[in-house]
Amino acid sequence: MFNLKKNSTLIKGLFLVTVFLLPIWITSAMGEVFSPKSFDLKNGLKVVVVVDHRAPVVTHMVWYKVGSADEPVGQSGIAHFLEHLMFKGTKRFKPGEASKIISKNGGNENAFTSFDYTAFYQTVAPGKLGLVMDIESDRMQNLQLEDKDVIAERDVVLEERRTRTDNSDAALFREQIAAAMYLNYPYRIPIIGWADEIRALTKEMALKFYERWYSPNNAILVVAGAVDPGEVKRLAAKYFGAIPAKNLNLRNRVEEPPQIAARRLTMESKQVGQASWSRRYSAPSYLYGETKHAFALQVLNEIIGGGATSRLYQSLVVDKSLAVAAGSWYRAESIGPSVFGFYASPQEGVSIELLEKSIDREIRQVLKDGVTKEEVRAAITRLQRTAIFAKDSVTAPARIIGSALASGRSVHDIEDWPNKISEVVKDDVIAAAEWVFRINRSVTAALLPTSGTQRKP
Repeated sequence: MFNLKKNSTLIKGLFLVTVFLLPIWITSAMGEVFSPKSFDLKNGLKVVVVVDHRAPVVTHMVWYKVGSADEPVGQSGIAHFLEHLMFKGTKRFKPGEASKIISKNGGNENAFTSFDYTAFYQTVAPGKLGLVMDIESDRMQNLQLEDKDVIAERDVVLEERRTRTDNSDAALFREQIAAAMYLNYPYRIPIIGWADEIRALTKEMALKFYERWYSPNNAILVVAGAVDPGEVKRLAAKYFGAIPAKNLNLRNRVEEPPQIAARRLTMESKQVGQASWSRRYSAPSYLYGETKHAFALQVLNEIIGGGATSRLYQSLVVDKSLAVAAGSWYRAESIGPSVFGFYASPQEGVSIELLEKSIDREIRQVLKDGVTKEEVRAAITRLQRTAIFAKDSVTAPARIIGSALASGRSVHDIEDWPNKISEVVKDDVIAAAEWVFRINRSVTAALLPTSGTQRKP
């Protein structure tokens, strides 16, 4: 729900297909920097604490190991819809009352839904940590819904879809690309849901989803900031410890069939002033497919398209002036199949065809000549520096750790990321490139201005 009270960030990475967001592979790197302390309550709730006394503030996040990819067939958007409804009151709090209490006490709260998890968070002064734990633990077990509130919130979600997707040709095109990328895996379905299915969502559906997935033994509590781990443990036991665990069904994720033919999409739009091109290759993640390539793919991404020093940017933007933007992205932290993607926008007068040929040439060069030891070393250094830089954020530790744990990784995995990255060598990067860069496992897409609408510089 993108509003001032609650931001339901439809994270597809926050949109998986959007290339300008902080890559998830960065967020898996911070464990040694943050040195988290963790413990489990008897009801199965995992608690992670990151101590940082540089500012008198605390971030409190509850992560549920359920996202839109876990929705029942025909109920697309129910995970995101329930995230909205979680703010509609409990046995103790009327709709909106808890948010007002947090705001009155100088804090703020928010929430978001992704394919693989859902999270609720607050930022408050250290002395108010017990207050937000009280509110969030109540929400975990005592949600109450009224028909009128459910209907009204469903209309809010529909308006959100109309505003952010249905009224945007670029957003609609991204949905088409996702559907082409996955034949069977639920990442093909938008997190917000299809409009017709959103309209059919009911209070009963939402409560059933809530009862199935929202429980302490399917959740992670992450607290980061100016706190004492012992005090966090005491408060967590006080507010969350009495909530009974549930018998949980395991996530029932389907397998994605092998892609055997390249797929291509082209769309023209009067809304578009600048053409854009992208290609997505099927890729493994930390948890799916040929997982041994995940760390090397992060290094490869940094070399070929990870920023202004990358091969693509230097070649297409700086040297040849063929593109106004060019780069790549890779998401290692998906529970399901991931994507290694390229994007570019041509300079005025440069055709999409020429741009594509130029990018293909750069890819072929990697496959033919490989990468250098110097490129690998420099990429590893840049990646590891991002881990250090992220420490400056109050909310980053909670988001980083929570997203990793909610996706099925461990605290050790997070802490060991810098070591795993440092072990990547040139041959690993080349092997990963050879595995991923196969045209028969790709989707190429071009979004073009309708003839005569190309924006002039």
